[in-house]
Amino acid sequence: MKTLLYRREDATAYAARWAFGRNPRYLSFNGIGGDCTSFVSQCLFAGGGVMNYQKDVGWYYSSPANRAAAWSSVPHLRRFLLQNRSVGPFARAVGLEELLPGDVIQLGREDRVWYHSLLVTGVGDQLLVSAHSFDAHLRPLSSYQYFRAQGLHIEGFRSW
Repeated sequence: MKTLLYRREDATAYAARWAFGRNPRYLSFNGIGGDCTSFVSQCLFAGGGVMNYQKDVGWYYSSPANRAAAWSSVPHLRRFLLQNRSVGPFARAVGLEELLPGDVIQLGREDRVWYHSLLVTGVGDQLLVSAHSFDAHLRPLSSYQYFRAQGLHIEGFRSW
């Protein structure tokens, strides 16, 4: 297995292109749980190009009926990115101050339930994010209300 560089510029360019639209290749999850994590997964895929087709524990999208839970579910994506030792993207939990464009932020409630995924699309005086469900591009993270936020630094992609 080899480690590939994560193309952060491609991930953020995808976010800019589709932040206020829907790529017709993918089901929009608006109205059925929200589209935030599917959008982040699409951005990650644009930056890495490798899916993990392991049934039940992978990260992939072939069709609305053939996809991994991690593609579109906030807690499943979190678990996949942090625990993945196989192909596809992998990440480590970091403080928000360590994030780079193309990284992921997940918002959580006080009861430790993670409920929203965002892609970092700008850093500087403040973090800027892009998201679906409540469509946004270059929106300040500080404009969100949340109990906790966790950064997931994408370290790369693995491939065979």
